[in-house]
Amino acid sequence: MKTAASMSSRWRIVDSKQRTVQRRTEQMRVAIVAASPRWIGGQGVQADLLVRHWLNDPEFAVQFIPIDPLMPVWLRWIQRIPVMRTIARAPFYLAALWNGTKDVDVIHIFSASYSSFLLAPAPAWLIARIRGKKTLFHYHSGEARDHLRRSTVARRILMHADQIVVPSQYLSNVFREFNLKVQVIPNVVDQSQFRYRPRQALVPRLVCTRGFHPYYSVDVVVRAFDLLKKTYPESRLCLVGKGPVERQIRDLVRTLELKDVEFAGPIAHSSIAQYYDQNDIFINASWLDNMPVSILEAFASGTPVATTAPEGIRYVVEHERTGLLCEPGDWRALAENVIRLVQDPEFALQIALNAHEESRRYQWGIVRTQWAHLYRKLIGLREI
Repeated sequence: MKTAASMSSRWRIVDSKQRTVQRRTEQMRVAIVAASPRWIGGQGVQADLLVRHWLNDPEFAVQFIPIDPLMPVWLRWIQRIPVMRTIARAPFYLAALWNGTKDVDVIHIFSASYSSFLLAPAPAWLIARIRGKKTLFHYHSGEARDHLRRSTVARRILMHADQIVVPSQYLSNVFREFNLKVQVIPNVVDQSQFRYRPRQALVPRLVCTRGFHPYYSVDVVVRAFDLLKKTYPESRLCLVGKGPVERQIRDLVRTLELKDVEFAGPIAHSSIAQYYDQNDIFINASWLDNMPVSILEAFASGTPVATTAPEGIRYVVEHERTGLLCEPGDWRALAENVIRLVQDPEFALQIALNAHEESRRYQWGIVRTQWAHLYRKLIGLREI
């Protein structure tokens, strides 16, 4: 004869199984916390791509929570004042976090380093903990080693996250130095946005889409272009972006008396593909980097890559197979690599073809599988 206790236990098991089946038929609910797409930058681009790709996915219900929400019209004047806008935006951001994470299963937090980590990812993690939600840190900064070495707070917060994701093996190795376990899921390139164009004969038209920040060393790009001009006077350089050292770069162009340098300004990511298509060589001179989306976009476009090789880029570009590398700061070697591409179009075409094949690793169908598996794992669902 079955006891009341055994009957109760059996019903609990059945009820648990029913709930599991029901949960599998529902959409998994994810909140992505990141910079809004109105700001140009790698993290904003990646967050926007993830959100747009999940929108029509029947398995996931994804909402976006910007770390930089629009403030009321009467307060938007303050957005022109850097420190004040951060202070004024904080209560709106915290309110959006609290309201937007109520009914989600996973909070997917994009993360940079230093003060940015404390201002945006840390509050998202704290609210997730209060609400009892699963947390996923999506860490992108190439400054990770220095940041983690300096910040005990960041290390402790990351240690208590349910999952850390990085886009490159380089960052995975850095996090391992601090005994932090991570999963590598690469950045996404929207293959439908970029048109692969084989360059049968290269014209020395260069494009750099990195923006004017000190660690991107656009001054090295300009100096390499100055050397290129001496061999190919018809050379042209297009600089896409904005940033704090733009004035210094413009001054350098004037000092070198360079012609044919275009300052295209900040370009919406939806329009960036035409700049790869209109030019023949992608040039980059960063001294600190992780997995630049711009290089992956050049791969997808068939634009041969000549770049410096800080530690992170060596994991993305293979010298003489998917691009040409030189040491950071060496504008002479960078110019020589560009000249090599122009003078050997068959070699350049093969490099671009190899890079285009490599870019397929970053298409949504492949990356989606990895994210879906991780979300299910965090929620406790089996694979379908």
